[in-house]
Amino acid sequence: MTVQDIRAFSRFYTNVIGALDYSRHLYAPFTLTESRVLYELAHSPRTDAADLRAELSLDAGYLSRILNRFEQDGLVERAPSERDPRRRQVTLTVRGRETAALLAERADESVGALLSTVPDADRPRLAEALRTVRTILSALDKRRPRPEDVVLREPGPGDLGWIVQRNAALYAAEYDFNADYEGLVARIVADFAEDHDPHLERVWIAELDGRAVGCVMCVRDDAPGTARLRLLLVEPDARGLRIGDQLVAALVEFARGVGYRDLVLWTNDILGAARRIYQRHGFVLTAEKPHRSFGQDLVGQDWRLDLHEPH
Repeated sequence: MTVQDIRAFSRFYTNVIGALDYSRHLYAPFTLTESRVLYELAHSPRTDAADLRAELSLDAGYLSRILNRFEQDGLVERAPSERDPRRRQVTLTVRGRETAALLAERADESVGALLSTVPDADRPRLAEALRTVRTILSALDKRRPRPEDVVLREPGPGDLGWIVQRNAALYAAEYDFNADYEGLVARIVADFAEDHDPHLERVWIAELDGRAVGCVMCVRDDAPGTARLRLLLVEPDARGLRIGDQLVAALVEFARGVGYRDLVLWTNDILGAARRIYQRHGFVLTAEKPHRSFGQDLVGQDWRLDLHEPH
């Protein structure tokens, strides 16, 4: 491989995805860089301008001009950072979040249209080629994985089995749960696989560098108008990348979008990190009760989120 091979591929790929005329490509008044800044802010609830500049390797003056424009257009608000008053914290306004969501929707539609032209038989080969490029070039990048490196996708062949296997293994290793827990997870996953409504129920797999590192399920609850969050999991070596937050945010957005009124979940009080994620997304503890399950004495908790209330 030569330098010219890589440059030729870069020219080809940027043309295919419309990167050179991004605003026209997505019918939006933003450059590719501006859209990326909005994406970062949408996926980082509290971001300092300095962190944003370092994350995207942007010139300070260039980023400042982008944020000035966003502030004038009512997309962002800036205030002294909670961590360091000398820094400026940047957050999206309601209008900013709506704009970022619209851009994401149009980007998904654009990529979906491109993918629709690829024959089904060629898609696995294309996916593997993309993973190979990322894997090889990521090995040259000494930076730690970042939240934006995580991709949320639908499950593929074998992913539902992976959910059962990883839940059983992780809960045994971290909380000494016995095989009863694996049986429970297997039943939940089997019920979904055998009979689910794709319009009202969904599974998300979080993928990092070509491997599954997290999951969550949204299924219908017995109560009318209610969805249930199940089996939120993040691999230990992928924690710290806000994967749990991304998964729960995607699920809440989906549940609200398809018309559920409430979102509920059951967990145990020993799962502190998961409970903090639920609290950040507006869930409220409604009941708790001691029980003996999975070979352990536990305190079960019921949590609820009113999807009609803004959060």
